[in-house]
Amino acid sequence: MKRVAVIALLGLSGCMVGPDYHRPPLAVPAAYKASPGWVQAQPADAAPKDQWWKNFQDPVLNRLEAQVAVNNATLAADYYAYSQAVALAQEARGSLFPMLGVTGSATRAGTGAINVSSPSTSASFEGQASWSLDIWGKIRRQVQSDVANAQVSAADLDNATLSAQAALASDYVYLRTADANIALLRQTVSAYQESLRITQNKYAAGTVSQSDVITAQTALDGAQSSLVAQGALRAQYEHAIAVLTGHTPAELSIPQGAQIASVPVAPPQVPSTLLQRRPDIAAAERSMAVQNALIGEAAAAYYPTLSLSALGGFSANPITGLFNASNALWSLGVTSTEDIFEGGVRSQAVMAAKAGYLESVEAYRQTVLTAFQGVEDDLSNLQIYAQQAQLQARAVADAQRAAQIALNEYRAGTVDYTTVVTAQVTLLLDQQTALSIRQNRLLASVALYQDLGGGFRERDLPSAAQIQNKLPFAP
Repeated sequence: MKRVAVIALLGLSGCMVGPDYHRPPLAVPAAYKASPGWVQAQPADAAPKDQWWKNFQDPVLNRLEAQVAVNNATLAADYYAYSQAVALAQEARGSLFPMLGVTGSATRAGTGAINVSSPSTSASFEGQASWSLDIWGKIRRQVQSDVANAQVSAADLDNATLSAQAALASDYVYLRTADANIALLRQTVSAYQESLRITQNKYAAGTVSQSDVITAQTALDGAQSSLVAQGALRAQYEHAIAVLTGHTPAELSIPQGAQIASVPVAPPQVPSTLLQRRPDIAAAERSMAVQNALIGEAAAAYYPTLSLSALGGFSANPITGLFNASNALWSLGVTSTEDIFEGGVRSQAVMAAKAGYLESVEAYRQTVLTAFQGVEDDLSNLQIYAQQAQLQARAVADAQRAAQIALNEYRAGTVDYTTVVTAQVTLLLDQQTALSIRQNRLLASVALYQDLGGGFRERDLPSAAQIQNKLPFAP
């Protein structure tokens, strides 16, 4: 019995073969290249960090974003993938404990004809226990791997949620830009109708040729055609938003509104914080932990497997006095198994696990580099688009004055209608360019919030204890 106790103690406190996991160091820059001198800190302490879209101060966007995590079918599928990973981790952890079972049986038997025999009844009641000792840590490494894999799934769920939220915000920006273009084109149609009326009056008075009337009508027809096209484009963005919020296109209608007025800039902080703020980086880091644990799991195959077994119970014939001490039975056993020759299977399995780990390290490094690139792109885009917006605002103001002057001079008969058309077309193009620049600024702002993690924090991932002891809540 002492030997059994010693073996059991080894099973509980034995070493784990294979390397312990340590996050590999990465060199990160001290500051973002594009941020010094122009990005002002906007911590927005009043807004929840995981509701970054509220910084755009648009109540319709806020209402739509609240429906993404609740109704989006893709996110629901990601949630159940996480639930499956948690269940697998808990299943692996169960292998660390003994397996207990009971068996009961009763038999009635006799000899000769049934009607003349003297039957007897026998019975047994037994309890069994078996325990595969995890001396070398194979099961514990598997638990580590499954726990880390569940954390990968949790980070993937957060990343998918952030991506869906950013996609909705981007589609909403496109929708509102379409609304702004529709409003602009309606104004343009109204202006072109007035120009056509003036041209028709001058033609009736015999002061201009019919070609001026045809030119004015052509400009009006083109503006009306563009207005119809913008309506079709707007419908597509509205349909996309409906699907992201878990609705059919027929179920969601968004009233027309103005383009988002504010262009918030998320404070980038220092680059080192990005490693804890991006869910895709967290998933890549946890993937390294998965692969590292698999090395120990593969290395444990080099060592023998020890199992304990025990049986205790009662057996009696006849059944009377089944649970008397005289009818007790018991057994204890220890089993050890070890492969003598396996043709290099174990060594190749270890090499494959090490290669998988190194692959995950490089994938992690690339994920981090790509994340830094995304933030730098967003910051430089915001800077460039802000400068471009100022220049374009002056261009629009100049084009408005030029168009008005050309129309006044045409009324006075000092210029031909070609001058008016040219000025009006230039004004429309400049106004549409201004709307496009604001759209680009808003999209860059959305991208920056996404590339900075949208309020995600690595410490928000479920811990090993939570994964092993709790079932996740339903979405």
